[in-house]
Amino acid sequence: MSDTISAIRETAKKLLEEGKVDLIIGFENGTLPSRSSPCFIRKPADVEKLVWNSNCENNLAKYLPGRKEKVVGIIANGCGSRAIVGLIQEKQVDREKLVILGVPCEGMTDRNSGLLDETCKTCQHPNPVIYDFLIGDKVKENENSDPYAAVKEFGKKGTEERWEYITGELSRCIRCYACRNSCPFCYCRECFVDSTKPQWIGKTVNETDTQFFHMVRALHLAGRCVSCGACERACPMGIDLRVLNKKLEEE
Repeated sequence: MSDTISAIRETAKKLLEEGKVDLIIGFENGTLPSRSSPCFIRKPADVEKLVWNSNCENNLAKYLPGRKEKVVGIIANGCGSRAIVGLIQEKQVDREKLVILGVPCEGMTDRNSGLLDETCKTCQHPNPVIYDFLIGDKVKENENSDPYAAVKEFGKKGTEERWEYITGELSRCIRCYACRNSCPFCYCRECFVDSTKPQWIGKTVNETDTQFFHMVRALHLAGRCVSCGACERACPMGIDLRVLNKKLEEE
């Protein structure tokens, strides 16, 4: 891991010194133990802050849409790079204004259990799918894994049982929008939940408003979600967002 960090810092420093990028988006050590935080490096001397470890769980592609810098460098693992591809396809990011430092990923740690994150267990492509610089050796791909394994048992339940589970999970939602704010594909300038003309949804945490928010968001993500797990990790209430997103994607 130390070799990877050294290579990231060396590459980032060179890009900044040569003026090939105006900004590097990466990770630094967080203020809490076993946590890493997104960081934004503009000076070569600051690259020593950059780290890479199993706590670098945010999807940094979230910070790309709407940037004003001429050229941005970004550290991307498998799911981060897939999100970048999606943003390029949706014309939210200009590929020519990106320098991608691809980092093969061995998975993120679930901060609650200390084990491998559930999302990472079914990740088929942990290696970056697009990059300008590859930092470190590629890891083994898992193309034979079932991306819908997490919803197989859920799919076997009856209609009423499935609905009971979903409504039970969503009943804990406090409408903080952490799931939306962590998702690289929630880049709309005005989310439908914030619209007032027309007003699509109430601002309360009653059952109807909460369910409507999550159902519409899941529908918006169907076919776009890269299964990075950022939304579920960001949720302070521990809601099983993946089962809704993956089941709708499977359908």
